[in-house]
Amino acid sequence: MSVDMTNRCVLVTGASSGIGRACAEVFAARGCRLLLAARRKDRLDELASSLQERHGTEVLTATIDVRDRSAVEDWVGGLSGDWRGIDILVNNAGLSRGMEPLHEGDISDWEEMIDTNVKGLLYVTRAVLPGMVDRGQGHVINIGSIAGHEVYPGGNVYCATKHAVTALNRGLAIDVLGTGVRVSSVDPGMVETEFSLVRFHGDAERADGVYHGIDPLTPADVAEAVLFCATRPANANVREMILTAGAQASAVHAHRRS
Repeated sequence: MSVDMTNRCVLVTGASSGIGRACAEVFAARGCRLLLAARRKDRLDELASSLQERHGTEVLTATIDVRDRSAVEDWVGGLSGDWRGIDILVNNAGLSRGMEPLHEGDISDWEEMIDTNVKGLLYVTRAVLPGMVDRGQGHVINIGSIAGHEVYPGGNVYCATKHAVTALNRGLAIDVLGTGVRVSSVDPGMVETEFSLVRFHGDAERADGVYHGIDPLTPADVAEAVLFCATRPANANVREMILTAGAQASAVHAHRRS
């Protein structure tokens, strides 16, 4: 049986679109208070207004790039009152850039992926986790990827960053054992978001081809999996969940309609 989520404080990074936005939606529908962080202020403001209107959700937003350690520390450290008691952290901010073989890769793409997917996740977790440990409760839910379990052609550095998330997720579970803090990861395969558009630097035609002939996961599918993790009773924890489209068997094996 799932637990009551009313007034739980949930922080979601990368909340302005895709999986992050969908996570905000499902937690708002369950009566949570939301801390939403992303780089695009206009989208954050629109989302906050929508959630407040439809669900009466208390929302605080922050226009933050998780790569900026000082900004992350200042924001989390500056939270006041009940907002300091973050119950659930959803580390969603992440991206992929390019699919070139390693010897042809763009180093600036590598740095953006490493700084966002690995270091950004670490910065946010480091800022939030001590409070959870002090309170003896909390839940860190990392959005990983099937790329954290498999390596595919052209995935090199992106797969490396998501393998790092898998390792950090497992290591963190050991670090907080006995503290009352739970750690989970939801690791999706093909999800139709802006992911491929970002990966291909705005090439919409190439991005659309990723999902051609297949019904991919939606952001809402992933958000429901995140909510499932968050609503397990205290004696249970989802350590890792690999979530794929029905027509996807691995990172590189999918059945496409002709």
